Amino acid sequence: MIRRFISMEWKQFFRASYFQKGLAIKILLVLAALYFGGIAILSGAGLFFILKKAIPEVDPIVTINNFLIFWILFEMLIRFFMQQLPVMNIKPLMIIPIKRNTVIHYLLGKTTLSFFNFLPLFFFLPFAIVLMTQGYPVTNVVCWFFSVMFLSLGLNYLNFLINKNNAVFYAIAGLLMILIGLEYFQIYNIIEPIGEGFNHLYKHPYLVIIPLVFMMGMYFLNYKYIKQGFYLDDAVSKKVKEVNATDLSWMDRFGSVAPFLKNDIKLIWRNVRPKQVMFMSFMFLFYGLIFYTQEIYREMPAFLAFASMFVTGGFLMTFGQLVPSWDSEYYKMLMSQNIPYKKYLESKWYLMVVAVAISFVLSTPYLYFGWEIFGMIAAGALFNVGLNSFITLFGGALNRVPIELNVKAKAFSNTNGFNPTQMLIALPKFLLPMLLFYIPYKLINFNAGLIILGLSGVLGLVFRNFFLNKIESIYQKGKYKTISAFSEKK
Repeated sequence: MIRRFISMEWKQFFRASYFQKGLAIKILLVLAALYFGGIAILSGAGLFFILKKAIPEVDPIVTINNFLIFWILFEMLIRFFMQQLPVMNIKPLMIIPIKRNTVIHYLLGKTTLSFFNFLPLFFFLPFAIVLMTQGYPVTNVVCWFFSVMFLSLGLNYLNFLINKNNAVFYAIAGLLMILIGLEYFQIYNIIEPIGEGFNHLYKHPYLVIIPLVFMMGMYFLNYKYIKQGFYLDDAVSKKVKEVNATDLSWMDRFGSVAPFLKNDIKLIWRNVRPKQVMFMSFMFLFYGLIFYTQEIYREMPAFLAFASMFVTGGFLMTFGQLVPSWDSEYYKMLMSQNIPYKKYLESKWYLMVVAVAISFVLSTPYLYFGWEIFGMIAAGALFNVGLNSFITLFGGALNRVPIELNVKAKAFSNTNGFNPTQMLIALPKFLLPMLLFYIPYKLINFNAGLIILGLSGVLGLVFRNFFLNKIESIYQKGKYKTISAFSEKK
Protein backbone atom coordinates (compact mmCIF):
# COMPACT_ATOMS: atom_id res chain seq x y z
CA MET A 1 0.00 0.00 0.00
CA ILE A 2 2.88 2.38 0.71
CA ARG A 3 4.13 1.77 -2.83
CA ARG A 4 0.65 2.63 -4.13
CA PHE A 5 0.69 5.90 -2.16
CA ILE A 6 4.09 6.80 -3.61
CA SER A 7 2.78 6.13 -7.12
CA MET A 8 -0.24 8.38 -6.49
CA GLU A 9 1.96 11.18 -5.14
CA TRP A 10 4.26 10.91 -8.15
CA LYS A 11 1.35 11.21 -10.59
CA GLN A 12 -0.13 14.13 -8.66
CA PHE A 13 3.22 15.92 -8.72
CA PHE A 14 3.62 15.71 -12.50
CA ARG A 15 -0.04 16.17 -13.44
CA ALA A 16 -0.67 19.22 -11.25
CA SER A 17 -1.38 22.49 -13.04
CA TYR A 18 1.43 24.22 -11.16
CA PHE A 19 4.16 21.76 -12.24
CA GLN A 20 5.20 23.07 -15.67
CA LYS A 21 4.61 26.69 -14.72
CA GLY A 22 7.00 26.42 -11.78
CA LEU A 23 9.54 24.09 -13.39
CA ALA A 24 12.22 26.80 -13.58
CA ILE A 25 11.59 27.70 -9.94
CA LYS A 26 11.90 24.02 -8.96
CA ILE A 27 15.26 23.82 -10.72
CA LEU A 28 16.45 26.92 -8.85
CA LEU A 29 15.28 25.44 -5.57
CA VAL A 30 17.19 22.22 -6.27
CA LEU A 31 20.31 24.25 -7.07
CA ALA A 32 19.80 26.26 -3.88
CA ALA A 33 19.47 23.02 -1.88
CA LEU A 34 22.68 21.68 -3.43
CA TYR A 35 24.44 24.98 -2.69
CA PHE A 36 23.44 25.13 0.97
CA GLY A 37 24.02 21.40 1.35
CA GLY A 38 27.55 21.84 -0.02
CA ILE A 39 28.19 24.73 2.36
CA ALA A 40 26.97 22.58 5.27
CA ILE A 41 29.34 19.74 4.31
CA LEU A 42 32.35 22.06 3.97
CA SER A 43 31.47 23.87 7.20
CA GLY A 44 31.10 20.62 9.10
CA ALA A 45 34.40 19.28 7.77
CA GLY A 46 36.34 22.44 8.61
CA LEU A 47 34.64 23.42 11.86
CA PHE A 48 36.90 21.27 14.06
CA PHE A 49 40.07 22.96 12.80
CA ILE A 50 38.49 26.44 12.92
CA LEU A 51 37.48 25.99 16.57
CA LYS A 52 40.84 24.43 17.41
CA LYS A 53 42.60 27.51 16.10
CA ALA A 54 40.14 30.12 17.41
CA ILE A 55 39.67 28.63 20.92
CA PRO A 56 42.67 26.36 21.50
CA GLU A 57 42.07 26.07 25.24
CA VAL A 58 38.59 24.51 24.79
CA ASP A 59 37.87 21.14 23.20
CA PRO A 60 35.94 21.71 19.92
CA ILE A 61 33.31 19.11 20.88
CA VAL A 62 32.68 21.06 24.10
CA THR A 63 32.30 24.32 22.18
CA ILE A 64 29.82 22.70 19.80
CA ASN A 65 27.81 21.26 22.70
CA ASN A 66 27.72 24.65 24.43
CA PHE A 67 26.06 26.28 21.43
CA LEU A 68 23.96 23.32 20.34
CA ILE A 69 20.89 24.70 22.14
CA PHE A 70 20.94 27.77 19.86
CA TRP A 71 21.21 25.52 16.80
CA ILE A 72 18.13 23.61 18.00
CA LEU A 73 16.03 26.71 18.70
CA PHE A 74 17.02 28.42 15.44
CA GLU A 75 16.29 25.21 13.55
CA MET A 76 12.81 25.13 15.05
CA LEU A 77 12.10 28.71 13.96
CA ILE A 78 13.47 28.13 10.46
CA ARG A 79 11.39 24.97 10.13
CA PHE A 80 8.32 26.87 11.28
CA PHE A 81 8.64 29.54 8.60
CA MET A 82 10.11 27.56 5.71
CA GLN A 83 9.37 23.84 6.05
CA GLN A 84 6.36 22.73 4.05
CA LEU A 85 4.29 20.13 5.84
CA PRO A 86 3.36 17.17 3.60
CA VAL A 87 -0.35 16.69 3.09
CA MET A 88 -2.61 14.22 1.33
CA ASN A 89 -6.16 14.45 0.06
CA ILE A 90 -7.42 11.87 2.53
CA LYS A 91 -11.18 12.27 1.99
CA PRO A 92 -11.32 9.74 -0.90
CA LEU A 93 -9.25 7.29 1.17
CA MET A 94 -11.75 7.36 4.04
CA ILE A 95 -14.46 5.51 2.12
CA ILE A 96 -12.31 2.64 0.83
CA PRO A 97 -10.90 -0.28 2.85
CA ILE A 98 -7.50 1.14 3.74
CA LYS A 99 -6.32 1.08 7.32
CA ARG A 100 -6.10 4.52 8.92
CA ASN A 101 -2.81 3.54 10.53
CA THR A 102 -1.23 2.93 7.12
CA VAL A 103 -2.25 6.37 5.80
CA ILE A 104 -1.10 8.16 8.96
CA HIS A 105 2.26 6.39 9.08
CA TYR A 106 2.83 7.21 5.41
CA LEU A 107 1.94 10.86 5.98
CA LEU A 108 4.36 11.12 8.90
CA GLY A 109 7.02 9.19 7.00
CA LYS A 110 6.93 11.83 4.25
CA THR A 111 8.14 14.42 6.73
CA THR A 112 11.51 12.66 7.07
CA LEU A 113 12.32 13.45 3.42
CA SER A 114 12.42 17.20 4.10
CA PHE A 115 15.61 19.08 3.19
CA PHE A 116 15.66 20.42 6.75
CA ASN A 117 16.29 16.87 8.00
CA PHE A 118 19.22 16.39 5.64
CA LEU A 119 20.87 19.72 6.53
CA PRO A 120 21.95 18.60 10.05
CA LEU A 121 23.16 15.34 8.48
CA PHE A 122 25.31 17.23 5.98
CA PHE A 123 26.76 19.39 8.76
CA PHE A 124 27.27 17.01 11.68
CA LEU A 125 28.32 13.88 9.76
CA PRO A 126 31.55 15.45 8.36
CA PHE A 127 32.23 16.93 11.80
CA ALA A 128 31.80 13.50 13.42
CA ILE A 129 34.09 11.87 10.83
CA VAL A 130 36.78 14.48 11.52
CA LEU A 131 36.45 13.82 15.26
CA MET A 132 37.05 10.10 14.73
CA THR A 133 40.06 10.75 12.47
CA GLN A 134 41.49 12.96 15.22
CA GLY A 135 41.46 10.10 17.72
CA TYR A 136 38.17 10.71 19.55
CA PRO A 137 36.43 7.53 20.85
CA VAL A 138 34.39 6.05 18.00
CA THR A 139 31.54 4.84 20.22
CA ASN A 140 31.16 8.23 21.91
CA VAL A 141 31.23 10.13 18.62
CA VAL A 142 28.78 7.79 16.86
CA CYS A 143 26.28 7.86 19.73
CA TRP A 144 26.62 11.67 20.01
CA PHE A 145 25.99 12.01 16.26
CA PHE A 146 22.88 9.83 16.43
CA SER A 147 21.70 11.83 19.46
CA VAL A 148 21.86 15.04 17.40
CA MET A 149 20.06 13.40 14.47
CA PHE A 150 17.33 12.00 16.75
CA LEU A 151 16.86 15.50 18.21
CA SER A 152 16.59 16.95 14.70
CA LEU A 153 13.99 14.36 13.66
CA GLY A 154 12.14 15.04 16.90
CA LEU A 155 12.05 18.73 15.97
CA ASN A 156 10.68 17.70 12.59
CA TYR A 157 7.67 16.04 14.23
CA LEU A 158 7.41 18.81 16.82
CA ASN A 159 7.13 21.33 13.98
CA PHE A 160 4.05 19.45 12.78
CA LEU A 161 2.40 20.25 16.14
CA ILE A 162 3.73 23.82 16.39
CA ASN A 163 2.08 24.71 13.11
CA LYS A 164 -1.24 23.81 14.72
CA ASN A 165 -0.66 25.72 17.95
CA ASN A 166 0.25 29.41 18.23
CA ALA A 167 1.08 29.22 21.94
CA VAL A 168 3.86 26.66 21.42
CA PHE A 169 5.52 28.81 18.77
CA TYR A 170 5.40 31.96 20.90
CA ALA A 171 6.85 30.03 23.84
CA ILE A 172 9.80 28.78 21.75
CA ALA A 173 10.46 32.19 20.20
CA GLY A 174 10.28 33.81 23.63
CA LEU A 175 12.66 31.23 25.10
CA LEU A 176 15.16 31.85 22.31
CA MET A 177 15.08 35.62 22.86
CA ILE A 178 15.47 35.19 26.63
CA LEU A 179 18.49 32.90 26.24
CA ILE A 180 20.15 35.21 23.72
CA GLY A 181 19.41 38.22 25.92
CA LEU A 182 20.85 36.59 29.05
CA GLU A 183 24.02 35.66 27.18
CA TYR A 184 24.39 38.91 25.20
CA PHE A 185 23.95 41.23 28.20
CA GLN A 186 26.07 38.90 30.38
CA ILE A 187 23.30 38.58 32.94
CA TYR A 188 23.79 34.84 33.23
CA ASN A 189 26.16 32.48 31.42
CA ILE A 190 23.49 30.17 30.04
CA ILE A 191 25.52 28.17 27.52
CA GLU A 192 27.74 26.29 29.97
CA PRO A 193 25.07 24.58 32.12
CA ILE A 194 22.99 23.69 29.05
CA GLY A 195 26.11 22.65 27.16
CA GLU A 196 27.03 20.34 30.03
CA GLY A 197 23.88 18.36 29.32
CA PHE A 198 24.95 17.81 25.71
CA ASN A 199 28.46 16.99 26.90
CA HIS A 200 26.92 14.17 28.95
CA LEU A 201 25.40 12.81 25.73
CA TYR A 202 28.93 12.63 24.36
CA LYS A 203 30.63 11.28 27.49
CA HIS A 204 27.99 8.63 28.21
CA PRO A 205 26.98 6.90 24.94
CA TYR A 206 24.08 5.03 26.56
CA LEU A 207 22.27 8.38 27.03
CA VAL A 208 21.48 8.27 23.28
CA ILE A 209 18.28 6.63 24.48
CA ILE A 210 16.99 10.05 25.66
CA PRO A 211 16.93 11.74 22.21
CA LEU A 212 15.57 8.49 20.76
CA VAL A 213 12.67 8.50 23.24
CA PHE A 214 12.07 12.21 22.48
CA MET A 215 11.84 11.49 18.74
CA MET A 216 9.51 8.51 19.26
CA GLY A 217 7.37 10.54 21.64
CA MET A 218 6.96 13.34 19.11
CA TYR A 219 6.06 10.78 16.45
CA PHE A 220 3.44 9.19 18.71
CA LEU A 221 1.90 12.58 19.60
CA ASN A 222 1.58 13.44 15.91
CA TYR A 223 0.10 10.03 15.18
CA LYS A 224 -2.44 10.48 17.98
CA TYR A 225 -3.28 14.04 16.88
CA ILE A 226 -3.92 13.04 13.26
CA LYS A 227 -5.88 9.93 14.22
CA GLN A 228 -8.27 11.93 16.41
CA GLY A 229 -9.48 13.89 13.38
CA PHE A 230 -9.28 11.05 10.87
CA TYR A 231 -13.02 10.64 10.46
CA LEU A 232 -15.22 11.44 7.50
CA ASP A 233 -17.69 13.51 9.53
CA ASP A 234 -14.81 15.68 10.82
CA ALA A 235 -13.49 16.12 7.30
CA VAL A 236 -16.75 17.17 5.66
CA SER A 237 -18.52 19.04 8.47
CA LYS A 238 -18.30 22.79 8.58
CA LYS A 239 -19.15 25.17 11.38
CA VAL A 240 -21.37 28.13 10.67
CA LYS A 241 -20.43 31.41 12.31
CA GLU A 242 -22.54 34.51 12.64
CA VAL A 243 -20.86 37.49 10.99
CA ASN A 244 -21.62 41.08 11.93
CA ALA A 245 -22.15 43.40 8.99
CA THR A 246 -19.90 46.46 8.70
CA ASP A 247 -20.88 49.70 7.01
CA LEU A 248 -18.21 50.49 4.44
CA SER A 249 -20.27 52.77 2.26
CA TRP A 250 -17.73 55.56 2.79
CA MET A 251 -15.36 53.61 0.54
CA ASP A 252 -17.65 54.12 -2.47
CA ARG A 253 -15.75 57.35 -3.14
CA PHE A 254 -12.89 55.21 -4.53
CA GLY A 255 -14.96 54.42 -7.58
CA SER A 256 -14.63 51.16 -9.50
CA VAL A 257 -12.02 49.68 -7.14
CA ALA A 258 -14.26 50.19 -4.09
CA PRO A 259 -15.88 46.70 -4.17
CA PHE A 260 -12.46 45.03 -4.09
CA LEU A 261 -11.24 47.29 -1.30
CA LYS A 262 -14.35 46.45 0.72
CA ASN A 263 -13.71 42.74 0.22
CA ASP A 264 -10.14 43.10 1.49
CA ILE A 265 -11.19 45.12 4.54
CA LYS A 266 -13.86 42.54 5.42
CA LEU A 267 -11.40 39.69 4.85
CA ILE A 268 -8.91 41.25 7.26
CA TRP A 269 -11.58 42.14 9.79
CA ARG A 270 -13.37 38.78 9.87
CA ASN A 271 -10.53 36.25 9.67
CA VAL A 272 -7.93 35.48 12.32
CA ARG A 273 -4.96 34.90 10.04
CA PRO A 274 -5.20 38.23 8.15
CA LYS A 275 -5.61 39.99 11.49
CA GLN A 276 -2.41 38.52 12.80
CA VAL A 277 -0.64 39.28 9.52
CA MET A 278 -1.68 42.89 10.10
CA PHE A 279 -0.20 42.72 13.59
CA MET A 280 2.98 41.20 12.17
CA SER A 281 3.27 44.02 9.63
CA PHE A 282 2.98 46.54 12.48
CA MET A 283 5.87 44.81 14.26
CA PHE A 284 8.04 45.48 11.19
CA LEU A 285 8.06 49.14 12.24
CA PHE A 286 10.51 48.20 15.00
CA TYR A 287 12.84 46.39 12.60
CA GLY A 288 14.95 49.51 12.21
CA LEU A 289 15.93 49.38 15.89
CA ILE A 290 18.07 46.33 15.09
CA PHE A 291 20.16 48.28 12.57
CA TYR A 292 19.92 51.94 13.54
CA THR A 293 21.10 51.37 17.10
CA GLN A 294 24.27 49.51 16.07
CA GLU A 295 27.30 51.60 15.16
CA ILE A 296 28.65 48.86 12.90
CA TYR A 297 25.73 49.29 10.48
CA ARG A 298 26.38 53.02 10.27
CA GLU A 299 29.61 52.05 8.54
CA MET A 300 27.67 49.78 6.12
CA PRO A 301 24.90 52.07 4.78
CA ALA A 302 23.71 49.44 2.29
CA PHE A 303 22.28 47.51 5.25
CA LEU A 304 20.45 50.66 6.34
CA ALA A 305 18.73 50.65 2.93
CA PHE A 306 17.86 47.02 3.55
CA ALA A 307 16.31 47.89 6.93
CA SER A 308 14.37 50.85 5.51
CA MET A 309 12.47 48.47 3.21
CA PHE A 310 11.09 46.63 6.23
CA VAL A 311 10.18 49.67 8.34
CA THR A 312 7.54 50.89 5.87
CA GLY A 313 7.01 47.69 3.86
CA GLY A 314 5.74 45.31 6.53
CA PHE A 315 2.20 45.04 5.14
CA LEU A 316 3.48 44.87 1.58
CA MET A 317 5.80 41.97 2.40
CA THR A 318 3.36 39.99 4.56
CA PHE A 319 -0.14 40.57 3.21
CA GLY A 320 0.94 41.62 -0.29
CA GLN A 321 3.08 38.55 -0.99
CA LEU A 322 -0.03 36.34 -0.68
CA VAL A 323 -2.00 38.10 -3.42
CA PRO A 324 -4.10 36.55 -4.96
CA SER A 325 -4.09 33.57 -2.55
CA TRP A 326 -6.16 35.52 -0.03
CA ASP A 327 -9.08 35.37 -2.49
CA SER A 328 -8.59 31.70 -3.43
CA GLU A 329 -11.83 30.51 -1.80
CA TYR A 330 -13.98 32.80 -3.97
CA TYR A 331 -11.58 33.45 -6.84
CA LYS A 332 -13.89 31.75 -9.35
CA MET A 333 -16.70 34.10 -8.40
CA LEU A 334 -14.47 37.17 -8.74
CA MET A 335 -13.23 36.10 -12.17
CA SER A 336 -16.78 35.48 -13.40
CA GLN A 337 -17.82 39.09 -12.77
CA ASN A 338 -18.01 41.62 -15.59
CA ILE A 339 -15.19 43.75 -14.22
CA PRO A 340 -11.73 44.53 -15.61
CA TYR A 341 -8.88 42.46 -14.17
CA LYS A 342 -6.84 45.64 -13.92
CA LYS A 343 -9.27 47.05 -11.34
CA TYR A 344 -8.73 43.98 -9.16
CA LEU A 345 -4.96 44.47 -9.27
CA GLU A 346 -5.27 48.23 -8.85
CA SER A 347 -7.26 47.75 -5.64
CA LYS A 348 -4.46 45.58 -4.20
CA TRP A 349 -1.95 48.24 -5.21
CA TYR A 350 -3.94 51.00 -3.49
CA LEU A 351 -4.18 48.87 -0.34
CA MET A 352 -0.40 48.41 -0.23
CA VAL A 353 0.26 52.10 -0.96
CA VAL A 354 -2.02 53.23 1.88
CA ALA A 355 -0.33 50.76 4.24
CA VAL A 356 3.13 52.07 3.29
CA ALA A 357 1.94 55.66 3.82
CA ILE A 358 0.55 54.85 7.27
CA SER A 359 3.77 53.03 8.20
CA PHE A 360 5.81 56.02 7.08
CA VAL A 361 3.79 58.36 9.31
CA LEU A 362 4.19 55.96 12.24
CA SER A 363 7.96 55.81 11.61
CA THR A 364 8.49 59.52 12.41
CA PRO A 365 9.99 58.69 15.86
CA TYR A 366 13.05 57.49 13.94
CA LEU A 367 13.92 61.19 13.61
CA TYR A 368 15.61 60.59 16.95
CA PHE A 369 18.44 58.87 15.05
CA GLY A 370 18.94 61.84 12.74
CA TRP A 371 17.81 63.17 9.39
CA GLU A 372 20.01 60.78 7.44
CA ILE A 373 18.23 57.76 8.92
CA PHE A 374 14.80 59.28 8.41
CA GLY A 375 15.76 60.23 4.85
CA MET A 376 16.68 56.59 4.27
CA ILE A 377 13.23 55.54 5.54
CA ALA A 378 11.55 58.12 3.28
CA ALA A 379 13.52 56.91 0.25
CA GLY A 380 12.64 53.32 1.17
CA ALA A 381 8.96 54.24 1.40
CA LEU A 382 9.07 55.76 -2.10
CA PHE A 383 10.78 52.63 -3.42
CA ASN A 384 8.16 50.43 -1.76
CA VAL A 385 5.33 52.41 -3.31
CA GLY A 386 6.87 52.87 -6.75
CA LEU A 387 8.63 49.55 -7.39
CA ASN A 388 8.24 47.00 -4.60
CA SER A 389 4.45 47.12 -4.88
CA PHE A 390 4.65 46.13 -8.55
CA ILE A 391 7.27 43.44 -7.88
CA THR A 392 4.89 42.03 -5.25
CA LEU A 393 1.95 42.01 -7.67
CA PHE A 394 4.11 40.37 -10.33
CA GLY A 395 5.10 37.67 -7.82
CA GLY A 396 1.41 36.96 -7.24
CA ALA A 397 1.14 35.69 -10.80
CA LEU A 398 3.47 32.82 -9.80
CA ASN A 399 1.76 32.17 -6.46
CA ARG A 400 -0.97 29.58 -6.98
CA VAL A 401 -1.15 28.08 -3.52
CA PRO A 402 -4.63 28.51 -1.99
CA ILE A 403 -5.26 29.79 1.52
CA GLU A 404 -8.03 28.28 3.62
CA LEU A 405 -9.11 31.25 5.73
CA ASN A 406 -11.48 29.27 7.94
CA VAL A 407 -9.02 26.63 9.13
CA LYS A 408 -9.05 26.71 12.93
CA ALA A 409 -5.94 27.75 14.91
CA LYS A 410 -3.71 28.26 11.90
CA ALA A 411 -3.44 32.00 11.73
CA PHE A 412 0.02 33.50 12.17
CA SER A 413 1.65 30.10 12.51
CA ASN A 414 -0.12 28.84 9.39
CA THR A 415 2.23 28.21 6.49
CA ASN A 416 -0.72 27.42 4.22
CA GLY A 417 -0.43 29.65 1.14
CA PHE A 418 3.31 29.99 1.54
CA ASN A 419 5.80 28.32 -0.81
CA PRO A 420 9.56 28.63 -1.37
CA THR A 421 8.90 30.38 -4.69
CA GLN A 422 8.09 33.50 -2.70
CA MET A 423 11.58 33.47 -1.22
CA LEU A 424 13.08 33.75 -4.71
CA ILE A 425 10.60 36.43 -5.77
CA ALA A 426 11.45 38.40 -2.63
CA LEU A 427 15.14 38.69 -3.50
CA PRO A 428 14.71 41.73 -5.84
CA LYS A 429 12.74 43.49 -3.09
CA PHE A 430 15.82 43.44 -0.85
CA LEU A 431 18.78 43.41 -3.24
CA LEU A 432 17.58 46.04 -5.73
CA PRO A 433 17.21 48.92 -3.20
CA MET A 434 20.59 48.05 -1.67
CA LEU A 435 22.17 48.18 -5.15
CA LEU A 436 20.39 51.40 -6.15
CA PHE A 437 21.65 53.08 -2.99
CA TYR A 438 25.13 51.60 -2.77
CA ILE A 439 26.40 52.44 -6.28
CA PRO A 440 25.69 56.23 -6.09
CA TYR A 441 26.83 56.23 -2.45
CA LYS A 442 30.16 54.68 -3.40
CA LEU A 443 30.66 56.84 -6.48
CA ILE A 444 29.39 60.17 -5.10
CA ASN A 445 28.10 60.38 -1.50
CA PHE A 446 25.38 59.31 0.93
CA ASN A 447 22.81 61.87 -0.23
CA ALA A 448 23.24 60.79 -3.84
CA GLY A 449 22.33 57.25 -2.82
CA LEU A 450 19.18 58.51 -1.08
CA ILE A 451 18.16 60.58 -4.10
CA ILE A 452 18.61 57.72 -6.57
CA LEU A 453 16.73 55.31 -4.32
CA GLY A 454 13.85 57.76 -3.88
CA LEU A 455 13.76 58.73 -7.58
CA SER A 456 13.51 55.07 -8.58
CA GLY A 457 10.25 54.92 -6.62
CA VAL A 458 9.01 58.16 -8.19
CA LEU A 459 9.84 56.75 -11.63
CA GLY A 460 7.76 53.69 -10.82
CA LEU A 461 4.80 55.93 -9.97
CA VAL A 462 5.18 57.80 -13.26
CA PHE A 463 4.95 54.51 -15.18
CA ARG A 464 2.23 53.08 -12.93
CA ASN A 465 -0.22 52.36 -15.72
CA PHE A 466 2.48 50.73 -17.84
CA PHE A 467 3.44 48.37 -15.01
CA LEU A 468 -0.20 47.58 -14.18
CA ASN A 469 -0.97 46.79 -17.81
CA LYS A 470 2.02 44.46 -18.11
CA ILE A 471 1.17 42.70 -14.84
CA GLU A 472 -2.48 42.42 -15.90
CA SER A 473 -1.48 40.65 -19.11
CA ILE A 474 0.56 38.12 -17.09
CA TYR A 475 -2.39 37.46 -14.78
CA GLN A 476 -4.73 37.13 -17.75
CA LYS A 477 -2.51 34.53 -19.43
CA GLY A 478 -2.46 32.40 -16.29
CA LYS A 479 -6.02 33.16 -15.18
CA TYR A 480 -7.51 29.71 -15.78
CA LYS A 481 -4.43 27.89 -14.50
CA THR A 482 -4.75 29.91 -11.30
CA ILE A 483 -8.43 29.04 -11.00
CA SER A 484 -7.62 25.36 -11.52
CA ALA A 485 -4.78 25.45 -8.98
CA PHE A 486 -6.99 27.14 -6.37
CA SER A 487 -9.55 24.39 -6.90
CA GLU A 488 -7.05 21.66 -6.07
CA LYS A 489 -6.79 20.31 -2.55
CA LYS A 490 -3.08 19.85 -1.90
